[in-house]
Amino acid sequence: MTKCKDNSKWSVGVPVEESGYLWKNVPKTTKRPLDNTNHYTVVDLFCGAGGASTGFISAGFNVILGIDYFEPAMATFLHNHENSPGILGDIKRVDERIVRECIGDTDVKVVIAGVPCQGFSLSNRKRYEDDPRNQLFYEFIRFIEMLEPDMVMLENVSGMKSMGNGKVVKEIESKIAEAGMKNGKKYKVQHRMLNAAEYGVPQLRNRLIFLGASENYSIRWPKKVYSKTGQFLTVEDAIGDLPRLQSNETKICYEASPKNKFQEKMRQGSKIILNNKAPNHPKSTIERIKYTKPGKPMYDKYKQRIRLHWGFPSPTQVCGGIRPQFQFGHPNDDRGLTIRERARIQTFPDNYEFLGGIVQGRVQTGNAVPPLLAEAIGREMINEIKNPNKNKGEDLFAF
Repeated sequence: MTKCKDNSKWSVGVPVEESGYLWKNVPKTTKRPLDNTNHYTVVDLFCGAGGASTGFISAGFNVILGIDYFEPAMATFLHNHENSPGILGDIKRVDERIVRECIGDTDVKVVIAGVPCQGFSLSNRKRYEDDPRNQLFYEFIRFIEMLEPDMVMLENVSGMKSMGNGKVVKEIESKIAEAGMKNGKKYKVQHRMLNAAEYGVPQLRNRLIFLGASENYSIRWPKKVYSKTGQFLTVEDAIGDLPRLQSNETKICYEASPKNKFQEKMRQGSKIILNNKAPNHPKSTIERIKYTKPGKPMYDKYKQRIRLHWGFPSPTQVCGGIRPQFQFGHPNDDRGLTIRERARIQTFPDNYEFLGGIVQGRVQTGNAVPPLLAEAIGREMINEIKNPNKNKGEDLFAF
């Protein structure tokens, strides 16, 4: 019997649908004067909305360039990082001439990258080894060879570790090491799986992190803030001070005082609540959330779409594709989360504004590196640059 060809959108051979917000024109540069007083410089590849950059800046670094080709995310990056130049465009088309137009001959200490992870993600129903998005880490390698940094960081989803029975991880490590040999840095390379919740992020978010350091430096991994599940920050710890909302309602004023150190940190420098509009749900969706118990799935077919529970960390927030629906229900209110609530769970401060509307805000928050996780890694890097070969993780503050 002849098998029918599977031409459904979930078939491995069918190209992945692309967002209409990808910048496909000639790369566009936004030039800004560089801060020449801070020599702890970082270039952020696939910077997205700027989660990793935010964390590294908090750790003491100077982000001198961000590159991404998702137009709303790049707009958010530039809006919030007023001193950082940016390049909007396909990284494969960004050559050294374009880079030097933005950073001149500035010495780059660190290159970081959150390579697009959809091809590796375990939530991707079309996950396969030869997904072209999985090849973008070669651009990371190209930039290491171009900029010759002292240290590098690559972040990706936990699913990368199992791709090709582990050969993808081995290839990445060997390619980083080879890039070092080409520029004389002789990188040491290590990888670890880090759970963001162990570093003060109120979210069970496992990420595979690669760190590389030249022969003059050691690789330092951050110490955990919390080591047990019962210690992790919860959804209530993260967003319990934000105002109650109904579907399609907006509130920009705080109605309660911060209830813990995490909330105090998120509210620093913020007088109003940005991006705090509830999704506009149909009545059927409001009813579905209303009759779902906290911590339980709202849909039988989509078990990952739950109503959050005040007493537990959030599961991993995802971007949800190019037209993402709301992922999580609010623990108390019969609605999905606002972008501000999603940003809090990702540890973006309240004065960090996401541009592009609710749908694009979901994409940007779901794709982001949690700033507190990036800060923990960045602190160890900057301490190592200042005090080479001490190889001791610094204690981080707990909330």
